[in-house]
Amino acid sequence: MGEITGGRLIGKALKAEGVKYIFTLNGGHIYNIFEGCEEEGIKIIDVRHEQVAGHAAEGWSRVTRTPGVAVVTAGPGVTDTVTAVANAYQAPSPMVVIGGNGSVRDWLSGGLQEFDSVTLMRSITNWSEQCATTNRLPDFVATAFRWATTGKLGPSYLEVPMDVINNRVEEDQVVFPTRSRTQARSPGDLELIKDAAKILAEAKHPVVMAGSDVWWCDAAAELRAFVEMIKAPVFLNGMGRGSIPPDHPNVGAQSRRFAMTQADAVMLIGVPLDFRLSFGRSTLIPSDAKVIHIMMDGHEIGRNRAIDVGIIGNAKVILQQLMDTLPGAGIEPTDDWLEKVQEEERGFKAGDEEMIKSDADPIHPMRLVGEIRNFLDPDATIVGDGGDIVTFGARVIRINEPGHWLDPGQFGCLGVGTGFAMAAQLARPGKQILLLNGDGAWGLNGMDMETMVRFKLPVVSVVSNNGGWGQTIHGVKRAYGRALGCYLDQNTRYDKMVEAMGGHGELVEHPDQIRPALERAFASGLPACVNVLTDPEASYGTMPGRSQKRIS
Repeated sequence: MGEITGGRLIGKALKAEGVKYIFTLNGGHIYNIFEGCEEEGIKIIDVRHEQVAGHAAEGWSRVTRTPGVAVVTAGPGVTDTVTAVANAYQAPSPMVVIGGNGSVRDWLSGGLQEFDSVTLMRSITNWSEQCATTNRLPDFVATAFRWATTGKLGPSYLEVPMDVINNRVEEDQVVFPTRSRTQARSPGDLELIKDAAKILAEAKHPVVMAGSDVWWCDAAAELRAFVEMIKAPVFLNGMGRGSIPPDHPNVGAQSRRFAMTQADAVMLIGVPLDFRLSFGRSTLIPSDAKVIHIMMDGHEIGRNRAIDVGIIGNAKVILQQLMDTLPGAGIEPTDDWLEKVQEEERGFKAGDEEMIKSDADPIHPMRLVGEIRNFLDPDATIVGDGGDIVTFGARVIRINEPGHWLDPGQFGCLGVGTGFAMAAQLARPGKQILLLNGDGAWGLNGMDMETMVRFKLPVVSVVSNNGGWGQTIHGVKRAYGRALGCYLDQNTRYDKMVEAMGGHGELVEHPDQIRPALERAFASGLPACVNVLTDPEASYGTMPGRSQKRIS
């Protein structure tokens, strides 16, 4: 078979894992990996900043449910990736980062970009190790993928020193792992399934909250059948958005607080009890409500609140187990509770529609996201990268399919947008990919619109340009009476920047210009920026709510 370099071994190992793209920024320490990937038909997507390579790898994992791969050079190349790795760890999302380093033979001699990146990455990865032997590279790659995808999802980090990549070994002395990952879908404990079914059968006001585990476990069909069976309202977040179409009678959005505060049984599927659910406190979930918590990651069960039933396993399997068990538990649901939640939801939506029709100048963000909602195809993918504008968008834009809404998640990391969006466009060619940006967030990684131009990825970035870090401004003004260090120049022509990179640009100053600008941007077939001047005074924190009265 002859000799083979470490870089080519990595290419073969990635090919065996089904990798189609690597996201990277070149460097001498890792170049031989490029040769190996090119030889195996793996496309090299080279970006302008390693943070974007990391975000793109996570974005790929989110839209395909397979680990994305970032390959970054030694030293600063690795440290530039840390934020993206941390976001994937907190989400969590499976991905693999391969980082370069100086040669093993020169370790601790002061070589160029020599750095202990393995230790750096350990606190934000499932697995972080160095491969110091060339012929073991395929084994280490397989191990990285296994740790990323087994149990708690998350990133893996593999450090590959320069001499390990460049060394040659006899190929027939290399073992290529096969069938090195389990495909098992873990069921829930049967006794706990019975306990959960009993709680649901006795509940008068059940509420279901479903998150990213529904997407990762491909459980959308089971979730829909389940909530229809128990006649419960369901609220979707994270990658769970779109698991059930937004016009389905069981699906709520703005009525979530109303429903949760009235609930006597709350079932959480792939949703942590973190700040997004008020840490499970009685201000949102009544102290006397029964809580059923279903998670792939058992470490989340029981955090912040006592749980009545906690089930570890695959959401798809567990939901089917519950549906098989509920008839024997004597469940006899009625429509009364669901109808009350639907009435509350209709009230919110009626108020939203009035705001969406606003002709105010400067443009209200609700008008902007309403125009986006009305324009997009049903199978469009939306990437949210910003503060207030993403919250407005999540409130209004319809997500019709699971895996079609991408936002940072629990880490709240601004700058994910360009990486997530380019990965989504690669995974879904010919489909609409809309990147909804704040002007602050756009500035973090907007240069990678040039990457999209080079690779002909016609993502449309819509920038809500309100001249500042709006979510912070409104919060600190309420707290301190002023906002320091929070303002940007609203005259910045983000559209012209993208035009200069070879893309398409649109400036929108009035509400009636929004839809025509969207039409031209998508019709251009180019990466595009629609720069929309929005009202700096509009704040999501002042959006109207409705009274929360306890019902019996």
